[in-house]
Amino acid sequence: MWLWRFASLVVGDPTHTLGHTRTLGFMAHGGKILVDQLAAHGVARVFEVPGESFLAALDGLYDTLAIRTIVCRHEGGAAMMAEATGKLTGQPGIAFVTRGPGVVNAVAGVYVAQQDATPMILFVGLPTTPLEERAPFQEIDIEALFSKIAKWTAVIRSADRIPEYVARAFRVAASGRPGPVVIGLPENVLSAKTSVPVLAPATLAGAEPGSREMSELAQRLGAAERPLLIVGGPGWSDGVAYAITGFARDFDLPVASSFRCQDYVDNRHPSYVGHLGFTTDRKLKAGLKAADLVIAIGAELGDIATSGYTGLGGPEQTVIQIHPDPSAIVGFRDASLAIAATSRAFSEALSEFAPNLRGNPGATAVERPWSRFRRDLRAAYEESLVPRATPGAVRMEDIVSTVSALLPENGLITNGAGNYSQWVHRYFQFKRFRSGLAPTSGSMGYGLPAAIAAKLAHPDAPVVCFAGDGCFAMTSNELGTAVQYGLPIVILIANNGIYGTIRMHQERNFPGRPNGTSLVNPDFAALAKAHGAYGATVSRSEDFEAVFRSALVADGPFVIDLRQDPEAINPMETLTGVRQAASRK
Repeated sequence: MWLWRFASLVVGDPTHTLGHTRTLGFMAHGGKILVDQLAAHGVARVFEVPGESFLAALDGLYDTLAIRTIVCRHEGGAAMMAEATGKLTGQPGIAFVTRGPGVVNAVAGVYVAQQDATPMILFVGLPTTPLEERAPFQEIDIEALFSKIAKWTAVIRSADRIPEYVARAFRVAASGRPGPVVIGLPENVLSAKTSVPVLAPATLAGAEPGSREMSELAQRLGAAERPLLIVGGPGWSDGVAYAITGFARDFDLPVASSFRCQDYVDNRHPSYVGHLGFTTDRKLKAGLKAADLVIAIGAELGDIATSGYTGLGGPEQTVIQIHPDPSAIVGFRDASLAIAATSRAFSEALSEFAPNLRGNPGATAVERPWSRFRRDLRAAYEESLVPRATPGAVRMEDIVSTVSALLPENGLITNGAGNYSQWVHRYFQFKRFRSGLAPTSGSMGYGLPAAIAAKLAHPDAPVVCFAGDGCFAMTSNELGTAVQYGLPIVILIANNGIYGTIRMHQERNFPGRPNGTSLVNPDFAALAKAHGAYGATVSRSEDFEAVFRSALVADGPFVIDLRQDPEAINPMETLTGVRQAASRK
């Protein structure tokens, strides 16, 4: 159960902006009230594309030094930056967009947040309320637009209720299964004067597992022969990772990560056995299917992680899911035991649970019935890290392996969607939690906005964005944002002149008949320089390391155009091989 504890109203106490406070009876416009409420919730930055419908909010931000305004080039990019911020911090990321085409553009980022259970709040400027339903310029029904995407969508129609709605938006976005909230802001409401006080943030206490549930889990684990832990989903942290990997070490348990959650545990840990995604090793796929007990800690286990759900739910397999809101899971829902608990609460409960399973105290080296199962899966994972040669002078296996080796432990990588990301998932070793940002929704264009958000949140950490040529083109205008704020991020573009994933599927289904998937690309290095960034082109793997080292110490964004052979369609196949195999059918 969620427990809410409300602090008292902040009246005559701080909404600090430029060194002054608002006191009881002080009148301010709705935009200022809104911004003060954001500041009270600890918001450090907002991402926006300006619109005339929320001018008062921009005015409220003008002298609010605690909140930095980041000007973006497209509402989709702004929403993705807010989503990435929510991923990084665990607190709702904030974006402002305008009505009509502005909010429609932002849907892409809201969808990423919904799929990834990321806390996020999108504020949408709207026409003045007297013109509602009279077809004013750029009117749009945001409640209908987001009815199946956002956790909650509402329009504030009174300035006096701004603090109430915003405080609720934060609670809804962060509670249960986190997700996006969309709040409409009519122009006249933002401009209206009010003396309403700011509300202090609520403290959220998440669901905790019961002793009976933990006892049942202990019994099932004690009877298992091939158990497998799978990690992912919302509410993870460094502390949770430490507790879960410690538990796995003590009981010699194998741990896999769900799709695009590879950074949830240190991949060098002996219990880590790989990633359930597009590049899953065949032995791990077999291991998932053979496991007689699967314990999903936060992980929602969609079709990508489970090979279309064929890897889960067999007659001899028990699935236990730990999730803050099992009824809201986007993915596998047929667990034998569903424990409503946050990953943090579950990891804390393990300290009491562990002695129930131990044969004797401190038995970390004891051979378990499943120890060989863990060793075999770990050996298969380590073997999968050995680069498998692909065609062309620029080999993505070399690129990713080099980045993995050279990026310091505090480094972060981001990526969007496309076959290029399969090399990232296969060959990059994640060393700590939140060292990777990627969309489980398979949204192209995510990598660059996420890298901008990551660098703003962690200015001292090196940030590397992986992108395909088609993926990068979808949000390449945000390169201007990176330049404007002087963000030294490294952008690696796998440039093969095609929408590679779709071309692969074309050859698989209609061999020899490609159509609509070819790209004519700009000179990406020149494009970077035109923006005021650094740019370089790499045509051989052997030249990459020196360029990458230079990029890591540059004082601004650095784009590296990697000229990849289209034959290298994924880490395991060639385009010709896919075509020939399909033609033989």
